[in-house]
Amino acid sequence: MKKQGAPRLRAQYRCAQCGYASPKPLGQCPECSAWNSMEEEVVADQAKTPVCRGLADFSSAPTPLADLAGDAPPAQRSATGLGEFDRLLGGGVVPGQVVLLAGPPGIGKSTLMLQAAARLSSKLSVLYVSGEESLKQVGDRARRLGIRGGSIVLLSETDLSKILAAMDDLKPGLVVMDSVQAVHHPDWPGTPGSVTQVRECSAELLRTAKGRDTVVFLLGHVTKEGALAGPKLLEHLVDTVLYFDTERHDLLRVLRASKNRFGPTDEIGLFEMRAGGLSEVGDAASLFLEEAGAGTAGRAVAVAMEGSRPILAEAQALVVTTHYPLPRRTATGLEYNRVLMLLAAMEKHLRLRLEDKDVFVSLAGGLKTSDPALDLAACMAVLSSARDAALPNDTVFIGEAGLLGRVGRVPFLEGRLREAAKAGFKRAVVPVSAGLPSGGAVEVGDRASPAPSGKVWATGGAAGLRVVPVKTLAEAAEMLRSGLPERKVTEGIDGHKDAPDGNIDENIEANPTQKGEPGKRSFPG
Repeated sequence: MKKQGAPRLRAQYRCAQCGYASPKPLGQCPECSAWNSMEEEVVADQAKTPVCRGLADFSSAPTPLADLAGDAPPAQRSATGLGEFDRLLGGGVVPGQVVLLAGPPGIGKSTLMLQAAARLSSKLSVLYVSGEESLKQVGDRARRLGIRGGSIVLLSETDLSKILAAMDDLKPGLVVMDSVQAVHHPDWPGTPGSVTQVRECSAELLRTAKGRDTVVFLLGHVTKEGALAGPKLLEHLVDTVLYFDTERHDLLRVLRASKNRFGPTDEIGLFEMRAGGLSEVGDAASLFLEEAGAGTAGRAVAVAMEGSRPILAEAQALVVTTHYPLPRRTATGLEYNRVLMLLAAMEKHLRLRLEDKDVFVSLAGGLKTSDPALDLAACMAVLSSARDAALPNDTVFIGEAGLLGRVGRVPFLEGRLREAAKAGFKRAVVPVSAGLPSGGAVEVGDRASPAPSGKVWATGGAAGLRVVPVKTLAEAAEMLRSGLPERKVTEGIDGHKDAPDGNIDENIEANPTQKGEPGKRSFPG
């Protein structure tokens, strides 16, 4: 009788994005076309083909939609008590929700979840599973955060079968898995963190969460490119995907939602890391503004929208003469291709000569946004730097700039104006399509007071903010430049004329009555 030996081990290569397996290394995955995604793993030959299971097997009998969409009350949400966190979740977590929280190492994922679990422990029993730290380390962190414990049960384990057994015994309402890459199941091939293990362990936790109405938080790692480590399928399985990242040199933590079946995806949550843990940043409107005195050229302030939250954003620009055949174009915080489009529109419609200029555009404070309402502010900052003329510090610019040189309307204008007035700004340049006559300025009144038609309303003490509507970029530039003395062409020490930057008429003399620093010009306030 032939004696069976141990299963033979062999090497294979599996795609980290889709899970495709190949016996040899490949530069490009033939399944999902991803490049350099094949990772080597050692597997054992199976004696028989395992039975395939569905990734989300929580099936039920056929049920008419009318029975579910009738008078049944909506799912009861449990608020975490962290306002910034609840804003992203849509007001709290719902039973059976599976949330994936990803972020770089050291960003504060474990700290955030421990704080949220402590607040939820008054409503739900909590099982906190740590696969990367010992119980003593988790306890030390909880002590530093001032967390007493409540109904939180800690478990240091990486074997999924033992974790599921603990869930059977404790029947918790909330489970935190830190992290999903550290968990493995002995019956499935691959090492912890491999594509197979991450996919199968996540699917098993998903089945358990849906079957028992248990809220599950999965903490995940990210790659050096900032993408979620592991198969892309993981993001499709879960209900909510949150990314925890930093914007301002590790001082500010930003929580974003890229997927949410039970809430919005355009909101952000702002936290600040302190000695006592993560604290919420409630009033973040002026967080991304930098102090600048009068006469600073190359800056313009706009009001960006991050979900339903208005944030004052400062666009900074620097236009200098290039020393290379090909001038540089650099954008930080704004979309690079959009900045190129704005520069082309300015060259065309404002006749601003930039072919021999290096242009650098950035948002202060490390803010990143794709809100097109910052177009007008970015254009005015570039124009201000090119002409070495400072814009008034009490003015905000709100509008989308198009290729035809027109300033288009933006959503949530009322909320933007309200936030600008609250921050102390006195004037707002907005698109004429907002409903105001071009060329005039009107007062922004209070909603409670009577007002004639044609006025823009804002609440919260916005009286005194003057709204100036414009149609085009040229109108905005000309309106701010009307009556502006141009810098006089002077003769430098080398005998050459000091020509001003941009498209400025060199024959215009400076107004000797204009007040200001010599060599500097300011737009009228």
